[in-house]
Amino acid sequence: MVENKKVAVVTGITGQDGSYLAEFLLNKGYIVYGVVRRASTFNRERIEHLYTDHENKDNLKLLYGDLTDITSIISVLSEAQPDEIYNLAAQSHVKVSYETPVYTAQVDGIGVLNVLEAVRILRLDTKIYQASTSELYSGDPAEAPQDENTPFRPKSPYGDAKLYANSITKTYRDSYKMFICNGILFNHESERRGENFVTRKITKGLADMATGKASHIVLGDIDTKRDWGHAEDYVEAMWLMLQEDTPDDYVVATGETHTVREFIDEAFDVMKGISGFDFDKEKSIKFDARFVRPNEVRHLEGNPTKIKEKLGWKPKVDFKELVRRMTTYDYENSCK
Repeated sequence: MVENKKVAVVTGITGQDGSYLAEFLLNKGYIVYGVVRRASTFNRERIEHLYTDHENKDNLKLLYGDLTDITSIISVLSEAQPDEIYNLAAQSHVKVSYETPVYTAQVDGIGVLNVLEAVRILRLDTKIYQASTSELYSGDPAEAPQDENTPFRPKSPYGDAKLYANSITKTYRDSYKMFICNGILFNHESERRGENFVTRKITKGLADMATGKASHIVLGDIDTKRDWGHAEDYVEAMWLMLQEDTPDDYVVATGETHTVREFIDEAFDVMKGISGFDFDKEKSIKFDARFVRPNEVRHLEGNPTKIKEKLGWKPKVDFKELVRRMTTYDYENSCK
């Protein structure tokens, strides 16, 4: 008897979250269709170990597609006939969204609509996960910790585009009875985080300093507060949402908040322990106004009570362990 495997489509599979999610789903026996954009250069480092693994050769398939091109999404979904769709593709850098607001709106807003319309047009009976974000919130300390009922007041083109996505998914869920879940994920990092995000700027910059490849780290505002978890934990939360009988929206967070300055302090302590290097922090961190957002979200602290109680999810990697993993990874790679 042939086993009927679940089929999942993952947009943004080459990103941090997409790579961890693909691993997670393959380990659970899924057939995974990853959607990748055509580019002149390869950008598949995060998933290279997956599609070169002999055990995955029949279970991981990569198809070209782009959220701004609904015909390509229809083509992918027609071929895959998925049980589950995880829409993780986005222009996900908040600061960059100020420089490319129209593109951000097209991908992060209208791109989500294209996925929903493709599912509706094809009349697929599939469950959909939409990657929402804590950037929907204003970051007002008086509203912390933020939960599913905290008002959305985004402060960036990225947050605005995600607000449209969050709203249109609810409209389609209510109007067409589609199974759609929004995961309102707070900041989640890992060793696979892009090097232009502040956490990797810190850990990689510190590793390069320890190995003589750099003399300092350039950052913006280091007194903003964020709720940081590990991406590997958060993809499990995505999957759990789609295993329910009824769709719902969930905040995914650790429930703790730390400043960027605290992240720096912890990374410096880890680096001293693994390399013996003891840097003068005041001289090592340089401020550059170019990295300050025009409208900063000051305080993000999620309340994950709902997902803990309803789905039994909780983060396994705490703040200190997250910083330790990232700092150690970058130091070991910088030593090569």
